[in-house]
Amino acid sequence: MHVDELNLAALAESFDRCITFWHNDPEDHALCRSELSLLAFDLAWENYSLWHEEDKARRTDVNDSLIALVKRNIDRFNQQRNDLIERLDEAILGWLVQKTEFADDLPINSETPGSIVDRISIMSLKVYHMYEDTLRDDINDEHRQKSLHKLAVLREQRSDLESALHLLLDDYLVGRKKMKIYRQFKMYNDPTLNPEMYRQK
Repeated sequence: MHVDELNLAALAESFDRCITFWHNDPEDHALCRSELSLLAFDLAWENYSLWHEEDKARRTDVNDSLIALVKRNIDRFNQQRNDLIERLDEAILGWLVQKTEFADDLPINSETPGSIVDRISIMSLKVYHMYEDTLRDDINDEHRQKSLHKLAVLREQRSDLESALHLLLDDYLVGRKKMKIYRQFKMYNDPTLNPEMYRQK
């Protein structure tokens, strides 16, 4: 994979277009695939799916069996999301080692590029839904102004994340930092590591 395929110069805009498309036509979600690399696209879709399952989990007007199903979906989406972050980091690291050589004594960054892409994706969902809130016809002006302020903050924070991603990749390429992949090892999803699961056997 080439990092250029991520379209990092317009990552937020690509996420925005896909998120808008998915809200209008989620059944054909792959039609906006060309906007992003496959890994970034899949990560954004998992976050989109996870976001809406999290909304369902807060409902109090449905029976517990539906909430249990939603919670299991959340676990599945979360695991797939974490797997994709690691795969994205592996792809970026594979690209970097062809461009530069990391010295052993270089400092590392506590957050990986894949994690930043994930956060930009989530921030894009927040931007979409906060903007949607400003358009409601059942709120007063005070509520709308608060939502508009939050929307501006979210957009600024997302822009900061994009800048941080570019700076981090530059640091790797010029030898100021070395990249290291951090494994999640989500124990609660692993039946061989979660005692509530393996003790049942």
